[in-house]
Amino acid sequence: MKKTLIWMAAALMLTACGQKQQTATTTAEEVKVLTKTTTAEKQTISLMEEYTSEVIAYKENNITPAASGVHIDRILVDVGDKVKKGQLLITLNPTQYNQARVNLKLLEDNLNRLKPVYEAGGISAQEFDQIKAQYDVQKEVVENLKKNIEVLSPISGVVTARNNEAGDLFMNQPVLHIMQINPLKVVANIPEQFFSNVKRGMEVSLKLDAYPEEEFKGQVELIHPAINTTTRTFAVEVRVPNSSERLRPGMFSRTFFDMGKREGVMVPDVAVLKQVGSSERYVYVIKEGVAERRRVEVGRQVGQQVELLSGVEPGEEVAITALSRLENGAKVEIVAE
Repeated sequence: MKKTLIWMAAALMLTACGQKQQTATTTAEEVKVLTKTTTAEKQTISLMEEYTSEVIAYKENNITPAASGVHIDRILVDVGDKVKKGQLLITLNPTQYNQARVNLKLLEDNLNRLKPVYEAGGISAQEFDQIKAQYDVQKEVVENLKKNIEVLSPISGVVTARNNEAGDLFMNQPVLHIMQINPLKVVANIPEQFFSNVKRGMEVSLKLDAYPEEEFKGQVELIHPAINTTTRTFAVEVRVPNSSERLRPGMFSRTFFDMGKREGVMVPDVAVLKQVGSSERYVYVIKEGVAERRRVEVGRQVGQQVELLSGVEPGEEVAITALSRLENGAKVEIVAE
């Protein structure tokens, strides 16, 4: 009887051990995460950079007479008028100029009259110098007034503002404002990493909201030599032909610079995760059935692919599904496509 009981107990223990072993095996199988992977591939990436900017006048001038306090006789152009370089824009009332000439003649006669008196010792050098100084000042006034009786345009362009009318007394505000709109230019602020890529004369493409279906061309004309220490960018001026004058200053532009090509490691963008509460990006590389979390530096996006600047080598397998269930060291079973 005792032997029978012992055998029964042993059988029960063996059964329990078998069940535990089976449960452990089942649990080990259950912790495997089913995921799909893709191979990180080395690809040639086109470095077409886009920058937003504003179309601005190639040149612009405020038209102001050199001397203030002069009445305006005529303004020969209005807002929207096209003007040529050297074209007469404004004539000033000559009354003040004529009066200034009369005053200058009186001072000149007085100076000529007193010069022999001074040489004979009839007046002091201080008195003579004071009279001569008055003459010199008045002579400069006359020259300035003469220069501004007729005001000419310094550039070819279009009148964009008129702030006075005939008969106004010119003080400080510009009478006219002129912009040269053929050509135009845009200024793009480009990250310093591309400083060596940008060359004078390189072709640039532009797209404008005003003409969404068209592409315009320009050329790099000026590269500013200094880097902005706050933004880590440098300014580039692009000359844009505008013979049709369809483009106007103030229009919004997207400017495209072809910075060449480079080799990069590409993976689907769904494979890249962001650490909550930080800017860290990471992926899961699958090696021999085990997930390995890798911190990565992300480059440019090309369609649904993203460039990895570091963290993953070409040919490595990267998880693209069940990412929320993965963790570093997790057992993985790769599911075929």
